[in-house]
Amino acid sequence: MSDIANRLRTELGVDVVPLDVPERNHHDWSGLPPVSPLALVRACSTEQVAIALRLCHETETPVVPQGGLTGISGGAHPVAGAVVLSLERMNRVLAFDAQMATLTVEAGCVLQTAQEAAQDGGLMLAVDLGARGSCTIGGVIATNAGGNQVLRYGMAREHVLGLEVVLADGTVLNSMNNMIKNNAGLDLKQLFIGTEGLMGIITKAVMRLQPRPSHSATAFCGCTDTAAAVAFLKRARADLGPALISFEVMWPSFYDLMRAGINAKHPLSEPHGVYVVIEAGGFDDNLRGQFENCLGVALEEGALNDAVIAASVREERELWAVREAVAEYGHILGPLTAFDVGLPLESIAEAVSRLEAEIAERWPGARALSYGHMGDSNLHLVVNVPQAGTDQPASALKTLVYGIVRDLGGTISAEHGIGAVKRDYLGYSRTEAEIDTMRRLKFTLDPRGILNPGKGFAP
Repeated sequence: MSDIANRLRTELGVDVVPLDVPERNHHDWSGLPPVSPLALVRACSTEQVAIALRLCHETETPVVPQGGLTGISGGAHPVAGAVVLSLERMNRVLAFDAQMATLTVEAGCVLQTAQEAAQDGGLMLAVDLGARGSCTIGGVIATNAGGNQVLRYGMAREHVLGLEVVLADGTVLNSMNNMIKNNAGLDLKQLFIGTEGLMGIITKAVMRLQPRPSHSATAFCGCTDTAAAVAFLKRARADLGPALISFEVMWPSFYDLMRAGINAKHPLSEPHGVYVVIEAGGFDDNLRGQFENCLGVALEEGALNDAVIAASVREERELWAVREAVAEYGHILGPLTAFDVGLPLESIAEAVSRLEAEIAERWPGARALSYGHMGDSNLHLVVNVPQAGTDQPASALKTLVYGIVRDLGGTISAEHGIGAVKRDYLGYSRTEAEIDTMRRLKFTLDPRGILNPGKGFAP
C-alpha cells in the first residue's frame, strides 16, 4: 500500500501528493468517525487525475473523490487503505458564453463562485444550496443536489449540459456538450450525475444558465397545520404558475428552536402550527400584485392565518434567516443524526406526526426538528438525543425513520445521495432488480471496484 503512495508522489510530485494528509480530508459532514486515508492527491488538472486513477487501477487501490466535504451521506468520507482524490485545486471558471447561456467550470469550483460568474454576465446559475459558499460544482453534480429553487428550476441534473469525466482506468471521457438539444447516441453524462463518483470522477462541467428575474417577492407565512400548508401550496401553484420559485416549510419543532438559537426576531405576532417561506420571481411588472393577490386569496380560504411580505432585500434575508441557519446545528443542537427523505404530499402530515411522536416515545427528551422543501415533496429531519452525548443512536434512528418512510411510499434520499450512511437501506426505496442493474453498470465502468468503495450500494 505504501508503494502506491510513493508511485503517486514520483509521478505527480510532493506538491500534489503531500507527505501528510490534512485533518479536513479525514471526514465530511456525515458525522462518521474520521478515517486516515493512505494518501491524498490534490490534483491541479485533468491529466493529473487521469494519472492518479491509472496508477490506482493498475494496483487495485481504492479511490475516494472529495469536493467541498459538505455532504451528509458520507459520499466523500475516506476509506481506510484508500487514496483520497481532492478536486479543490481544480476550481477555475473556464468560460462564460452569453449567446449559448452556459458556464464552463472545473469540478472544484465553489458553487457561489460559479453563481457570481453567471451574475456578472447578466445571467443566473439557478442551482442554489445553503452550503453554496463551500460546496463544489463537482459534488453538486455527483449527488444530483437539490436546494431551495428546485420547484422552479429542477435538480442539478437539469442544469448540466456537458461533462468531462475520468474513468476508473484513467481514460478521459470528453462529453463537454454545450447544446440543449443533442440526441446523438446515448447521453453518457447521465451515468455520472447523482452517482457519487461510483462510475467516474467529474473534472469539468458545462452548466446551463437562466435569465435573471427582474422582479421578485418573498413572504413569511403562518398556517394552522400541515394540511393548510398543502392547500396554500396548491393555491400558490395555481395563481403564480412558473413564477413560484421556493416553498419552504418549517414545523415549530425546527422553527422555534433554531430561531432562539440564532436570536432571530419572529416576523409574525402569534405562533402557528406550520411556517412557510414562499418566493416568486419573474418578468411581469405586476408580479408583486399577483403575489399579494395569491396571499390574499389564501387568507380568505383559510389556508393562511397570517403573512408578512418583505419590503427590501434586507427584509428578505431576515425572513430566510431561520431556514438558512442549518449550518448552526452543531452549536445549537450538538451531535445529531440528519435525514433527507422524500414523501408524497398527502403523506407528509402523517410522516411528521409519526416521526416526532415515535422518536419522543423511544427517546424521551430527544429533539426532532422537521422542515423541508414541501413544494418538492422533500422532508428534512434532524434528531439529537441529549442524554446520548456523542454516542447518538444513529442505527436505531435510521431503522425507525426509514421504516416509516418506506411504509408511506417515500424515498430514503431526496437530494443528498446514498453514500455510506444510507447504503444498507437502499432496498427500502429500490427493487432488487434496480439495484442489480446498478451493480452491472458499476462493474462495466469500474470492473476492479476501486471507485468510492462502500458507497451507494453493496457490491
